[in-house]
Amino acid sequence: MQTLDELRTAAWIGDGCIEGSVRGVVLSFHGLGGGPKDSLNIMESAWAKSGALVVQPYYGRWAWMNPSARALVDDVVDAVYAWFAIRDDVPLIATGISMGGQASLLYPRYARRQVHGCLAYSPVCDLHYHLHERDDVPETIRHAMRGHEGDEDAWLTAHSPLCQVPCLPDIPYRLVHGDRDDQVSKVHHSDAMAAAMRARGLDTAYAEVPGMGHVGPLPSDVLEADAAFIAGLFQT
Repeated sequence: MQTLDELRTAAWIGDGCIEGSVRGVVLSFHGLGGGPKDSLNIMESAWAKSGALVVQPYYGRWAWMNPSARALVDDVVDAVYAWFAIRDDVPLIATGISMGGQASLLYPRYARRQVHGCLAYSPVCDLHYHLHERDDVPETIRHAMRGHEGDEDAWLTAHSPLCQVPCLPDIPYRLVHGDRDDQVSKVHHSDAMAAAMRARGLDTAYAEVPGMGHVGPLPSDVLEADAAFIAGLFQT
């Protein structure tokens, strides 16, 4: 991306919100249908106070972290590090909600630059199951698959974090999911994902939140633990 203005057409960047120097770059992947933002949410504000440069790539409302979405995010990340003169040893962290949770888990698997940690809220982990979980989902996954000439099962496998556990990088992960989620089944997604990650020996924290629906509302103790997880990944 040739100019900073061009970069800002590909991502929202919280450079006006960070306190102090950049100690970490935090990618914030939006959920299904999400679009451009203009401010930090309560979670991101806590991260910014600890030194996070929050970046929301415009990776696609129905992208499901497909190859074109991954390529855009790679380009955004490289441009952010270059334009803001961030050293290569400053950690990159992936976060996201729902479809963005899927993105935050899957992006480290394919990313051009090393990702140092992942925080996923109510993440979609099994696209084979999610394809039939809700009536509004199939058209979005079919859209993300456009241009793919291979087998559908192979595409779903390549884009399901649960199927990609053997290939995920060995970094700290934190999953957050409520037991009242009626949009993304906790049992079929985060429960299965956490079990598979732990079986592989990955550093996996899992906050199972009683009474919480899809993505929130998040109790204060969970928010505090999330902020501590992110800050713990930052450069000291």
